[in-house]
Amino acid sequence: MKRVLLEVCCGSADDVIEAYRAGADRVELNSDLFHGGLTPTAGSLIVAKRETGMTIMAMVRPREGGFCYTPGEFAAAVEDARLLLTHGADGLVFGFLHQDGTLDAERTRVLTQLALEAGKEAVFHRAIDVVPDWREALDILAELGVTRVLTSGQAPDVSQAADTIREMIAYAAGRIQILPGAGITARNMDRVIAESGCTQIHLAAHRVQYDTSVNNNRSIYYGGCLYPPEDRYSLIDRAYIAGLTERLSGAAE
Repeated sequence: MKRVLLEVCCGSADDVIEAYRAGADRVELNSDLFHGGLTPTAGSLIVAKRETGMTIMAMVRPREGGFCYTPGEFAAAVEDARLLLTHGADGLVFGFLHQDGTLDAERTRVLTQLALEAGKEAVFHRAIDVVPDWREALDILAELGVTRVLTSGQAPDVSQAADTIREMIAYAAGRIQILPGAGITARNMDRVIAESGCTQIHLAAHRVQYDTSVNNNRSIYYGGCLYPPEDRYSLIDRAYIAGLTERLSGAAE
């Protein structure tokens, strides 16, 4: 049996390095995972590629909050896409919708062509999970040449929509890859794979890291009104991911 490919969602160069050491097959590099992932810096991509050499999909998302961008935001996304491809991205991850939630085929075409002309992959992200008709969206994406779609099956958690993922894979019929992601854990991974029939999965698993440089004045916060603790941040949990890769390798034997 062929091994199911594991893609890890990363928010930094260090995340990519940890995922690589854990045996992940591929990563999606972002910034700001708190908001679902935004465009990473060129520096984080350069370091991640230099230190690991692994396959890196780079997010192109200019802001949080929806997928219908202003002309300026889209222009910035195009420039970011070119920069990421220049600095070693193996693919671009993006999603563009109209205000009514339908697929923006023209903007999708622009980034797809940028990726394909560079010999890289084009990935449409979970914006597909809010379109009114995923079949119509898949048809358009396949026609445009998009490589792959990241989806939770239009549910909050993939484990709640394994049947939809299976249906998507059948409907795609090899025209476009279906990558299930959102809520996959060590506990439900085997069931999701078995019930959906998928050949690849996308997940994240982080542990808390501490940075005590702020401890002289714990009343200071640098963010918005959520006021998260300033003495900690998240890092990919290498041991957790390694356990999953070992299980996936064993299942393929």
